[in-house]
Amino acid sequence: MARLTRAETQERNRGKVLAAARAEFAERGFREAKIDDIADRAELTRGAVYSNFPGKRALYFAVLADLAERVPVTAPEEPALTVREALGELARAWVTRLPLATEGEREPSRLSMHLIPEILADEVTRRPYAQLMQLNAVLLGLAMERLRPPREPDGRLVRLAESVLTVLQGATQLTAAAPGFVDPFNVIRVCEQLADLDLGDRWAPAPLLPRVRETDEPWKPPPGALDAVAGAPARLERDGVVAVLGLHRLSAVEDVVRAAPAGAEVTAVVVTGAPKELLPLARLVLAEVSRCLRQAFSRPAWPRLRVVYDESGALAAAAGVAEPGDGTEVALRVQSGRIVVRADGYGAGHAAAERR
Repeated sequence: MARLTRAETQERNRGKVLAAARAEFAERGFREAKIDDIADRAELTRGAVYSNFPGKRALYFAVLADLAERVPVTAPEEPALTVREALGELARAWVTRLPLATEGEREPSRLSMHLIPEILADEVTRRPYAQLMQLNAVLLGLAMERLRPPREPDGRLVRLAESVLTVLQGATQLTAAAPGFVDPFNVIRVCEQLADLDLGDRWAPAPLLPRVRETDEPWKPPPGALDAVAGAPARLERDGVVAVLGLHRLSAVEDVVRAAPAGAEVTAVVVTGAPKELLPLARLVLAEVSRCLRQAFSRPAWPRLRVVYDESGALAAAAGVAEPGDGTEVALRVQSGRIVVRADGYGAGHAAAERR
C-alpha cells in the first residue's frame, strides 16, 4: 500500500474527527460532548483533533456545515413562474428539514439545536452571522427579482427576502424550543402570502470613497474554486468583478452586483481572520439557504453572484491581499485575464463594478 502524503493523512484524520464528533454530538448533545471522547472515537490523540479544529465550537460548526452541504438537492420539476410560487417551494424545501415533534433530543435531526446559543455566545460569532444572514437575504432577493423585476429603477426585493428568512428561521428555533408548536403547512402558506407585500424597498449605495486605480496585472486565480451558491465549480478566470470580502463586509456584495454591467460575472471571495472556526459557520449558514434556492428557483432565476470560500488565503493572495481579515474589502475588474481596475477599502466593490 502506498504511503499517504502529509496532506492526505491530515484530510483522512479530519474526516475521522468529523465522523466521531457527529456521533458524539448525536449521542450526548453538544453541551455534554468532550474533546477527549471525540478523540477516542476517532482513534486519534487530543492533539490531532486540535490540529484540525481550534475548539469544540469550531468542530460543531464544521459537523453541521458538512451535513448541510451533503443534503441532496432536487431540481424543481416545473420552474416557478411567480415569486409566490417560488417562496412556497422555498418554504417547503426548508420545512422538510425540520425535526418532527416525536423525535427525541438526541436524534440526529436535532443536532443543530445548540447553534444559535453558540452564535450568541460572543461578538466573534454574532457579527459574522448577521452579515451571513444579510448575504442570504441578498441572494434570495436577487433571485426573486429575476422573476418579478421591480417597477422602479432602484427598487429591490431584499427586505422581502429578509421577512421570509425571519419566518423560516423563527420556525426553526421554535421547532427546537417548542416541539409540536410549528405547523409546517402554515409556514409554507405564510411565505406564499408574503410575496404580495410591498415594503417600498429601494437600493442606494453608501457614500464611501475607496482607493481606486487603473492597472494592468495578470489575473491567475488558483484552480479548484467551488461556487457555494450553485454547488458547482467556479471559473474565476472569466471577465467580471471579483470582490474579496471579510465576514464583516459581506453585505457589500449587493453593491457589486447592482453596479456591475449586465452579464458580467460577479464573485465574492469570503475571507476571515479565523478561517478554521468561522468559515465552517459561513458554509453552514449559506448552505441552508442555497439548497432551498436551488430547489425552488430554476437555473435562469438564480442570482448573478458566485460565492467562494478562501480558507487557505490563496485566492486573496492572487488578488494582492496578503493578510485577509474580517474587515477586508478589495475588488478587482478582470478583463481578458488581466486586472484592469483595483479598489481597496469600504465601497471598493461598488467602485470596481461601476468603473467602465
